[in-house]
Amino acid sequence: MQNSSNRTPRRRQPSRLIEIDAWIDSSLWRFFRAFAAWWETITIVSRKFRARGFNRFVFEVAGEGMTLGLAGFVLLLALAQPAMEVTAKGLPQETDFSVLFLDRHGDEIGRRGVLRSAAVPIDELPDTFVKAVLATEDRRFFEHWGIDLFGLGRALSENARAGGVVQGGSTLTQQLAKNLFLSNERTLDRKIKEAFISLWLEANLSKREILAMYLDRAYMGGGSFGAAAAAEFYFDKNIRDVSMAEAAMLAGLFKAPAKYAPHINLPAARARANEVLTNMVQANFVTEGQVVAARRQPAVAVDRSVTQSPDYFLDYAFEEVQRLARDSGLKQRNFVARTTIDLRLQQLADEAVEYHLRQFGTKYAVEEAAMVVLGDDGGVRAVVGGRDYGISQFNRATRALRQPGSSFKVFIYAAAMQAGMKPEDTIVDSPVTIGNWSPQNYGRSFSGRVTLANALARSLNVPAVKLSQKVGMDAVTATAKAMGVESPLRGDKTMALGTSEVTVLDQATAYGVFVNGGMDSRRHAITQLSAASGKTLWDARKDLPPRRRILSEEATRSMNEMLVGVTERGTARRAQLSMTRVGGKTGTTQSYRDAWFVGYTGNFTAAVWFGNDSFKTTNNLTGGSLPAMTWQRFMEAAHQNIELKPIPYIDNPFPEEKREVAAIDGDAPPARGPQTLRKAAEDVLADIAERLETLSQLKPEQLASARSAADAAPAQQ
Repeated sequence: MQNSSNRTPRRRQPSRLIEIDAWIDSSLWRFFRAFAAWWETITIVSRKFRARGFNRFVFEVAGEGMTLGLAGFVLLLALAQPAMEVTAKGLPQETDFSVLFLDRHGDEIGRRGVLRSAAVPIDELPDTFVKAVLATEDRRFFEHWGIDLFGLGRALSENARAGGVVQGGSTLTQQLAKNLFLSNERTLDRKIKEAFISLWLEANLSKREILAMYLDRAYMGGGSFGAAAAAEFYFDKNIRDVSMAEAAMLAGLFKAPAKYAPHINLPAARARANEVLTNMVQANFVTEGQVVAARRQPAVAVDRSVTQSPDYFLDYAFEEVQRLARDSGLKQRNFVARTTIDLRLQQLADEAVEYHLRQFGTKYAVEEAAMVVLGDDGGVRAVVGGRDYGISQFNRATRALRQPGSSFKVFIYAAAMQAGMKPEDTIVDSPVTIGNWSPQNYGRSFSGRVTLANALARSLNVPAVKLSQKVGMDAVTATAKAMGVESPLRGDKTMALGTSEVTVLDQATAYGVFVNGGMDSRRHAITQLSAASGKTLWDARKDLPPRRRILSEEATRSMNEMLVGVTERGTARRAQLSMTRVGGKTGTTQSYRDAWFVGYTGNFTAAVWFGNDSFKTTNNLTGGSLPAMTWQRFMEAAHQNIELKPIPYIDNPFPEEKREVAAIDGDAPPARGPQTLRKAAEDVLADIAERLETLSQLKPEQLASARSAADAAPAQQ
């Protein structure tokens, strides 16, 4: 047996891990060696293309241009987002509704729907009319792609040379974009949207389609939309039959239909038509000899000076007709709609707004205003959606969302009265901080303990904020909604000072609750819808929902007492009337951007707003000045020769002594109602005149016989 110490030790086999490690090391070495060789080759080759001298400058500029271009593209894409949202659903379709509107007395006041844009194929339009439009509105229409940089440069040059605005830089496509999708507000945001929408229109429509749509949808004054409707309104002609003089006058309307409407200002319309003829010659569309006859024999429009169309009201009523048709499941699309408008009150409202803008607009740096008037039955009696419908069809009374300022405080106090509080209850007007917000009063001072009635009359901010915290913003929001505010409300703490936007129509509707003793105002603009055959399809007397109570009688009594106090002892003293006590509330927003007065009598409720479309600040305009004065001027005339109704629960509603009516900057001449006859009376008088004209002249012997018979008549008696 061998000794174990003489055994040969076994050699250990190398580990597989060593082999793997060696493979990894060698692979990495080969990779980096190959990469280094490849990089050296690339470097050697690239040296051959390295730019030097002028070439390097060119490449540097090109590189920077690409960088800036990419940044600009990203910026343009960001700016285009609002326009993309607007055009996401494609072109807005024209409604297939056709509505003939009557006023509350049954007289025709206008039309809306497909009749306003009776489309005529562009091939059937007179060649002279199309050339007149292009020569005046956009000579390079078929050459640009929606935005005409050359035309814009030319317009800037002409304006600089003339020292004012004599030419516009907007293309016809841009004007169509504004008419279809946007309002007429003069803001940078609107211009950016307009530019991108113009590009979208050019990309999705042909030039002929854009031109045809523009001629069919543009507003041309007198409540008419489109060239076909305008030709019928102004000349009582089919658009296919208009002469060169008439075509030039129609083409001149696109710039400012209210200013150049021939039924309002024929000399201005003819002067504008003469400019259009000159444009046609300058654009080489016609020769001077071809326009001589049109210059010598200018167009004569049909006399429609007595016809005034309440366009802002008709736009609102048209929307209500469509809503009623949908909600009622009516398959009918052609209606005769009897409305609630009172043309006398509409003219008074237009006059009151225009008077104060004309007299004080420059002083207060304010350009626009809106007004809504409701009857005690909730019927919309008048709507002023802006200063001039021809310049801007945007309805500021029903669509513009503006901060109501202190006129919103009535909802806080109404919620408090509904919760059981009284006008004589007190609250401390002292500094308060909610989070990081410390509201201040208008005069930056505090009054200590005050009654709720006194706090509302003086429009103190801090008591309103404290009261809103006490009753809860949820209760305030619910009260405002129940009273008729349809605009979305934020419900935050600052809403107590009127920071949540509402419409003029909202405010008029809500204040109507006080006129109706706490019941909802049941606002409506349509009283009856009928088919062309005369069949009644909808009637407000049976189809409107029954009235419901919003505020208790006690809460309504308290609110009416306090709001009458606002006009007699508070911020709205300029709103007092000579024949009846009135209630209401002023409102002024931060930086004086908006000024309001919303007030009521037993007969009418009216909300008035003054401000600027651009949201620029006014010159210290408050709700107690122009808005209250406009309201007072309208109401003083509106209450003449009618049966006065008292404000519910108010003592001595009609004081015997004449109330002092405050004025500003001197006494204003009183507003007078329009001295007009209803259409039915005019028709009777016209028929009598026609009959008298057709009577044959009496012969001398017949006249003598008639005189003898007249002389003998007393003797026979």
